[in-house]
Amino acid sequence: MGNADFVYPSKANGDNNGVQRVEVPPPQPFFKSLHYNLKETFFPDDPLRQFKNKTASRKFILGLQYFFPIFEWVPRYTFQFLKSDLISGITIASLAIPQGISYAKLANLPPIYGLYSSFIPPLVYAMMGSSKDLAVGTVAVASLLTASMLGSEVNATENPTLYLHLAFTATFFAGVFQASLGLLRLGFIVDFLSHATIVGFMGGAATVVCLQQLKGILGLENFTHSTDIISVMRSVFTQTHQVVLFFIINSSFHGDGKVESWAVVSFSSFSSPDTSYSKRKPKFFWISAMAPLTSVILGSLLVYLSHAEKHGVQVIGDLKKGLNPPSITDLVFVSPYLMTAIKTGIITGVIAMAEGIAVGRSFAMFKNYNIDGNKEMIAFGMMNIVGSCTSCYLTTGPFSRSAVNFNAGCKTAVSNIVMAIAVMITLLFLTPLFYYTPLVVLSAIIMSAMLGLIDYEAAIHLFKVDKFDFIVCMGAFLGVVFADIEIGLIIAVTISLLRLLLFVARPRTVVLGNIPNSNIYRNIEHYTNANQVPGVLILEIDAPIYFANSSYLRERIIRWIDEEEDRLKSSGECSLQYVILDMSAVGNIDTSGISMLDEVKRILDRRDLKLVLANPVAEVMKKLDKAKFIENLGQQWIHLTVGDAVAACNFMLHTCNKPSPVKEESEQWNNIV
Repeated sequence: MGNADFVYPSKANGDNNGVQRVEVPPPQPFFKSLHYNLKETFFPDDPLRQFKNKTASRKFILGLQYFFPIFEWVPRYTFQFLKSDLISGITIASLAIPQGISYAKLANLPPIYGLYSSFIPPLVYAMMGSSKDLAVGTVAVASLLTASMLGSEVNATENPTLYLHLAFTATFFAGVFQASLGLLRLGFIVDFLSHATIVGFMGGAATVVCLQQLKGILGLENFTHSTDIISVMRSVFTQTHQVVLFFIINSSFHGDGKVESWAVVSFSSFSSPDTSYSKRKPKFFWISAMAPLTSVILGSLLVYLSHAEKHGVQVIGDLKKGLNPPSITDLVFVSPYLMTAIKTGIITGVIAMAEGIAVGRSFAMFKNYNIDGNKEMIAFGMMNIVGSCTSCYLTTGPFSRSAVNFNAGCKTAVSNIVMAIAVMITLLFLTPLFYYTPLVVLSAIIMSAMLGLIDYEAAIHLFKVDKFDFIVCMGAFLGVVFADIEIGLIIAVTISLLRLLLFVARPRTVVLGNIPNSNIYRNIEHYTNANQVPGVLILEIDAPIYFANSSYLRERIIRWIDEEEDRLKSSGECSLQYVILDMSAVGNIDTSGISMLDEVKRILDRRDLKLVLANPVAEVMKKLDKAKFIENLGQQWIHLTVGDAVAACNFMLHTCNKPSPVKEESEQWNNIV
């Protein structure tokens, strides 16, 4: 190419006007560079900063406060805080007790273990958690996952002891996994569960939970253990005679002596503290918060007064009095069920952790404070490890209980301690009162709580904003509803990872044009008034260049060049001379990417075109220099900005007196210089 030997003096090498060339960053020692990269990957929040220039005793105190935040805020605790936390704790206890019993049944565990799981874990979280609003306890989705995954290996009815021990073991491994992620600063793994994935998965799981409760709501005796909608509907319609009889009943005995309470079920429909309702009318949040306990009381009284348990109504029965018995010796670490417990623990642990952290961050935003995701994972992990050794199954921070805690005006995690004390009193003295509680009430409590998790408004929002996110959401939802929870989760994560791979493997490349009367260059499809530079094609690469996308980018760049040459030929404009690659968004490049740039340069050289780079970042410049690409290309063809690169190309075009059919446009670009 004839103009390859010319040098644009004022822009390429720097001049008195202060225009600088693109520098290669100074070399860094390997270990220093490695230390920086590891720090940015695992310690973006720099948690060790608070320990700098501190005495050994102060470092010990700060370390203790890091792992046990209770030591940080207890010295500032006041009586006003205690009054607020006392009210909040009693309020969430009224919700936690019936929900704990209900969710234990959902997990195919004896109801008493729902109360055990609402006693020890909240105490652990109060000491180690960083959220002021999170109310810890059992959750429906994790309970259903436990029942589904363990139930596929061990029948809870035929072998209840082994099933219970596996539930403890799965909880132990969930805690180990959660705590390990927090200690190793690997919390970003949870980020692979996108918002769309969680919306679809939670909605599907809530639908499955509601379907499972048809057994109790409709009074069915023989019901499928499968969770998919087809199996559930088949189970319902094959027992239509029982369903018809159920709808005839109205709190009275029928032919076979069975009784049901429509009043209790109807009142239970208000038992879930709906999120939107709580936020719109926080003064009346206690109505929905107290509804589950009130339903239990009314249902128990009705059964007791009518002796309905003698006529076919299923009740909870005896609940053991006393606090949590130790269960550390019940953990199963031998084959053939060890892998089942590990798999169940990891999957339920990830879901519970993602839900708890998301809920904690949501309410922290309302009160303008931050929570540390890694500290939360350590807290969740430790409370599940301790819980597995004290007859508890998986716990996290459910949204419904946390919403009640937030609206009740909690100030600190002491509300969890108050709730745990209330559950302790229940375990010690009040468990006999639950003997007559009908199972239909528990089913209604679960179903009404789950309806709030079906966030159709979020799905509609996803459809409006991002169709691919909507596909991810619906993939998770339909997978859970029509297959099972594991398949639904796998589908959602697979689609999300596929999208991530598409972002990496198929980055966007756009043509840039000049905004009139400025030195700004933008996408010509976005800014319709942007003008392309005569003889120059400006392409923006919108992602790092790796082995996964280097071939695509090579083909896409050549295609852009072909299309631009065809356009110029058909319009009669001046021929293409320069191709500028705007690399502002290219944060990194690997050897495959460098080889791609080298190949593109050779292709352009054969076509008598010149490759120009604009604004490559330090990491890219460092690798291009080590690969000798800069030496091969020429330092004068690398510029700080697109404007500098265009000015240099225009200078070369006019210096070499290249013919330009469109004179006015050439003069316009000359003025930019």
